[in-house]
Amino acid sequence: MTGRKNRSKDFSSSEEALTEVVDFTITLGIMLLALGVIGVVGYPMLEHMQDTGHLENIEQSFSVLKPNMNKVVYGKAPSQSVELKMHGGVVAVTGHSYMNISMQTWNESTSSAEVVAVERQLRMIENEFADTSIAYENTGAWAKYPQGSAVAISKPDFAYDRNTLLIPMVTISGSSGISGSGLIRVISDGGQLSVSRYENVSHVNITIMSDYYDGWAKYLNESMEMHILDMNAANTTVTAGRSFSPNIDVITSISPMSVKVE
Repeated sequence: MTGRKNRSKDFSSSEEALTEVVDFTITLGIMLLALGVIGVVGYPMLEHMQDTGHLENIEQSFSVLKPNMNKVVYGKAPSQSVELKMHGGVVAVTGHSYMNISMQTWNESTSSAEVVAVERQLRMIENEFADTSIAYENTGAWAKYPQGSAVAISKPDFAYDRNTLLIPMVTISGSSGISGSGLIRVISDGGQLSVSRYENVSHVNITIMSDYYDGWAKYLNESMEMHILDMNAANTTVTAGRSFSPNIDVITSISPMSVKVE
């Protein structure tokens, strides 16, 4: 009898031990599966959330950069130094953007219409990060995302009030740039501001070549109520126009600005 009881106890103990081993194996498998899911799904998600946060910070910093640069543009300050935080990528003075303004004016001395054109190269201060570009260009701050159109995150300072249209042209010079992470400074020095007034203007065409041309198109159409006459994705160019009746005055301000990144 005693032998049978001992054999029964040994069998029961073995069964309990086997159950514990199976439970441990299942638990370990679940843990490894969870770690695998975190590695495959969780880390990229966390990285995406981190990149999104960095992009929001960059957009906010360029929204702050814009009014400081515009103080130099309008002669309110001889120079400005703005501190930006980089999260990787590149910040540089770059680009080949330009703007052409074509105006149809009435010449009273000859009693005839004539066309006056003003053209300048613009260029920009740009931050490239994670396939997204954010830039200060011609008094505005712009963003261009991997899939989608460029947008104005802080609109440029064009203005139309009753019978006067103001068009700024900021010509940026410089070629410095920095890559990596950490704090940097964008330093701008102003030049001689040139302001011109054109009277009796009946029609204005604006052509802009820019990496952010589609954002410019939306701005000119929606904010300045100009008709889009042409958009060329291959040349990143947009032309918009508007007729005015009665005739208006057009004021152009040409502001040279030397910029360095350090």
